[in-house]
Amino acid sequence: MNEIIIGIDLGTTNSEVAIVENGQVVVITDNNKKILPSFVGIDDQGDILVGESARNQYLVYPERTVKSIKRLMGQDIQVDLAGHAYAPQEISAIILKRLKAIAEQYLNQPVTKAVITVPAYFSDAQRQATREAGEIAGLEVVRMINEPTAAALAYGGDQQEQKHMLVYDLGGGTFDVSVVNIESGVVEVLSSHGDNHLGGDDFDQQIIEHILDHLQETHDVDARQHSKALARITRAAENAKFVLSDEPFVKIEEEYLLEHEGAAIHLSFELSRSDYEEMIEDYINATIDAVHIAMKGAKLTPADIDEIVLVGGSTRTPCIRERLFDEFGFEPHSEVDPDLCVAMGAATQAAMISGQDVNAVLIDITPYTYGTSAIGYLNDEYYPFKYVPIIHKNTALPNRKTEAFVTNHDGQKVISVKVYQGEDPDALNNIKIGEFLVEGLQDVEAGNVITITLALDLNGLLQVSAQEKATGLEKSITIKNAISRFEQGDLDSAKHRINTLFGQNEAGRVIDSHQSPEIAAALKLIAKAEALFDKTSTEDKEDMIDLIEDINTCIEAGLDDRLQEAVVKLTDIIYYLES
Repeated sequence: MNEIIIGIDLGTTNSEVAIVENGQVVVITDNNKKILPSFVGIDDQGDILVGESARNQYLVYPERTVKSIKRLMGQDIQVDLAGHAYAPQEISAIILKRLKAIAEQYLNQPVTKAVITVPAYFSDAQRQATREAGEIAGLEVVRMINEPTAAALAYGGDQQEQKHMLVYDLGGGTFDVSVVNIESGVVEVLSSHGDNHLGGDDFDQQIIEHILDHLQETHDVDARQHSKALARITRAAENAKFVLSDEPFVKIEEEYLLEHEGAAIHLSFELSRSDYEEMIEDYINATIDAVHIAMKGAKLTPADIDEIVLVGGSTRTPCIRERLFDEFGFEPHSEVDPDLCVAMGAATQAAMISGQDVNAVLIDITPYTYGTSAIGYLNDEYYPFKYVPIIHKNTALPNRKTEAFVTNHDGQKVISVKVYQGEDPDALNNIKIGEFLVEGLQDVEAGNVITITLALDLNGLLQVSAQEKATGLEKSITIKNAISRFEQGDLDSAKHRINTLFGQNEAGRVIDSHQSPEIAAALKLIAKAEALFDKTSTEDKEDMIDLIEDINTCIEAGLDDRLQEAVVKLTDIIYYLES
């Protein structure tokens, strides 16, 4: 019996978990939904909310809710959640712990191992932070693979004919593009490029700014000062973006958005797709520039590309298809749900690792160049920090490279090895990710040979060693996360904090072990509404009672879409009454 390893797409906006069963990829559903919104919250009873319930709470209590945490991974910062500070790894661990519980409920057995996808352009620090999030959640991350690579596996892992595929991956917070060669079931990544801070969140922000400007012009009010109103504007912007994927116009309406100088402010105006696409044009241009860089890295032209695969919910924006059609002359593929194909590829990789019979072989690459600094000439001038690449961008993983250097001074007993990540010929313009000393060198003339070896593993984690050639004296380090690495004690503390939030059930308890988080959140909303009955008008009370009856009916009948609609309406009424 093969060991169970789940595949996880830990996304900025949404996350998913999948497995391979009987040779078929299954995206596991939770309450009939395959997508878990990447929102985390704490309700007013101190219980943890994950997914849809947290996203609903964000409208009313944004200060008790966190979204888009993926954009902060790898940074040495803390985020506030209901008055408590958490590292990005801890918030991501809460999402992973919920996905783990969803998989365990489906499989009816514990799950301890996972393949987790990361953006191709995630740095070493961001990758290690993802691994730490998995450990806090109780998961051994047996492999991290790049998101475009996972999508290529989902699309082309079983294809036999040779073809070049361009994977255009635009998610909520990150953008990646990879050029992939597929032949006889071998998926080989040729090149990657991207931006860790470009995605659908930026598109939303353009609409949000447009709405804020509209309110300033029409009502002379700055809604940025009203956190709850800003949360509702954010939701309205996201909904408008979704509608504009299919419609040329959208009506943005929010009643009783806020109160200003004793008067209720209502939001109501129309946004056209053409105006929206003009707002995001610079972002789209940046993705097309990245496509050209990736193509150049693969030494291919548009005529060499056989297929384009769209990944990520933001690729539903019509102008993206149009721009890619203009560049390549044919329509991109999106037969596999852009929101699910990365998780499906992760599950495929997990099945390969666990020994299942999967007709695919994966060859991934590093999206960055790694090297050290040395004295040399830069711009025709003698310079002590010239960048010396050792492992080059778009090199296949795993990889090990060695370069020889020499000491500069007679009797030099110590050398400092600095390791950088980047492409600039000036090492100081790249990211320094590690440094160590090699001491006790021979007391000899200048020119003593020192070899420096860099080794990247399949997860993109780097090991560095330096050796004196004549004596074999060696020093080495493993660079996991030079920026914000958790020490073991910190990891143990984080595990305890997150487990406490979930209660004693290590498999993950969200509010009530017998209820889905959506139903539990709806029931808590009903209790909040009933507590307001004595403080509201007869008309509002009647509306609330009708919505409460509708929510109860939806829960009993399992009408999930209608339930969420009723919850949003009741949330809006409660917000108005509490404002």
